[in-house]
Amino acid sequence: MLSIDDLRFFATLSVSSSLAGAARELGVTPPAVTQRLRLLEAKLGLRLVDRSTRHLRLTDEGQFLASRGGRIVEEILKLGADLAARKGDVVGHLRIVAPFGFGRRFVAPAVAAFRTENPQVTISLTLSESPVRLGDDRWDLLVHVGELKDSSLIVHRLAPNERVICASPSYLAARGEPRQPEDLKGHDCAALRENDEDVTLWRFTEAAGDTHAIRINPQLSSNDGEVVRRWAIAGLGIIMRSEWDVAEDLREGRLVQVLNDYHLASADIVVLLGAREGRTARTALFLRYLSDALSPTPWRSFDAGVQHR
Repeated sequence: MLSIDDLRFFATLSVSSSLAGAARELGVTPPAVTQRLRLLEAKLGLRLVDRSTRHLRLTDEGQFLASRGGRIVEEILKLGADLAARKGDVVGHLRIVAPFGFGRRFVAPAVAAFRTENPQVTISLTLSESPVRLGDDRWDLLVHVGELKDSSLIVHRLAPNERVICASPSYLAARGEPRQPEDLKGHDCAALRENDEDVTLWRFTEAAGDTHAIRINPQLSSNDGEVVRRWAIAGLGIIMRSEWDVAEDLREGRLVQVLNDYHLASADIVVLLGAREGRTARTALFLRYLSDALSPTPWRSFDAGVQHR
């Protein structure tokens, strides 16, 4: 007969790319994972994993067990949390997903503080360059920066955030300052690849409402915002970044905002919650905790010279 431990084991295995990855997640050796999988398959009399490929691939029976078993595990955990909530306790496991840069700087410290105050809650924080691509069965709360193209998930706005065009003083001294968006075609630019966006198309709006769509030809690009920011500080080109990331650099003079008469689409910080009913008390409590951590807005707690609209 299947046990809850069997279901938990296979639920972890099913979302891993390899047996070695599952071993790291479970905190055991790869041979131990292989042995436990064999015992589970022997117990059921079914083959759950196709071992003919280098990557872990579930058989039809394995996919069925992962789907049904995962829901059963989630319901059992939710039942325990709901019973604990009746006593006023906050318990259970909380799954959080956030972008790399913002997650490191703002979400991770909030997670640490929240865990200290709620020691019966275990938390997994996954940082991703494209968080919204992860299915909502993989998280309870997702932090997103920028526009959402389409979402049926419940959205909570956490904090305002403008996009900024900026460069280092040394770059502007050597190459001159662009006065209008079209001038960017004659400048070196660096682009950040994130959220499956068209990162080489920069869209500007004038105060009068006229729009400009400029296709830049980036000499440098990366999927890491910290790398792009450091390139700009080093004088390697002009960048578009969120104010949360460059506000302090602007205040300290390491970067200078340009094209101030033109507006870029805002990239507010939002939280997505799955549309499932019966959201847990720990999710709601962490949402309030994160909201409080970002109020007042940290990157606007000093005068950085960013133009807000």
